[in-house]
Amino acid sequence: MSELEQIEEVSISASTSPAKESITERKSLVYETLIDPTTIRIEAEKNKSKLFRRFLFQLNQPEEIEFVSIEKHYEPYMVVSGKYLIDYYRACAYEVKVDRDVKEVNILNHTFVPEHSSNSTMSEHIICLEGEERLIKETKAFLILDKFGRDSKLKKLPPAPSEKNPNELIRSFKMQEIAPNLDVDIFRKRMEKRPNDIKRVVNEETEIDQRSVIYTPRFRLTYKCQKISKEAYLEFDGVTSKLIRQNENVFSAAIRNVTSKLKALM
Repeated sequence: MSELEQIEEVSISASTSPAKESITERKSLVYETLIDPTTIRIEAEKNKSKLFRRFLFQLNQPEEIEFVSIEKHYEPYMVVSGKYLIDYYRACAYEVKVDRDVKEVNILNHTFVPEHSSNSTMSEHIICLEGEERLIKETKAFLILDKFGRDSKLKKLPPAPSEKNPNELIRSFKMQEIAPNLDVDIFRKRMEKRPNDIKRVVNEETEIDQRSVIYTPRFRLTYKCQKISKEAYLEFDGVTSKLIRQNENVFSAAIRNVTSKLKALM
């Protein structure tokens, strides 16, 4: 490496400082199941008619919908909170208006020669003072993410006590594992956004003070409608017994089934 290249390398390194990171270890929590499966069965019976709705000329009665199975699983959510701070300088320029007759202006042992500007009148000239402005920007975030890294809502994580031996349950139920740094990568992508006008960085910090994967209990109950030979499911929260989701694709499948039969008769 030549002497000139060494000088340029030192100059570039001095213009920025390495970012500081403080990232806590991630912990796993498993919510206790507070609702008995029998209670979930009762709730499912109340809601099973939602699975196979009226389509064309047929109407499925509740007694036509048969129970198939009930399965328990756990849905993972990531919780991550922290902050990002950047202390930096940006280039700036100030225009100072002076009388047109002024030939020179001395400020802090610097001599400036006034010039005409589009922003000045015929009786004025300006001098341009170039410098740097220092700014400190800090952003904080508290994120709740689903297993795919998408934003989730607080209502999907109702308060519940945690199991005492979460790691044993995770292994026994073969709960879905979350990539070790998925939450950190998403936090960085959202928060670590440098301003476009940076000239040099004084300090840059990323702090993540909370990281958790929370596994919440779910019950999935599968039903079958004999008329259309299709199955569908209802999924309930094991903490609140609230209906979380249902298989909505079955209705479309039923429509296609009846439509195909009508076409065959024509």
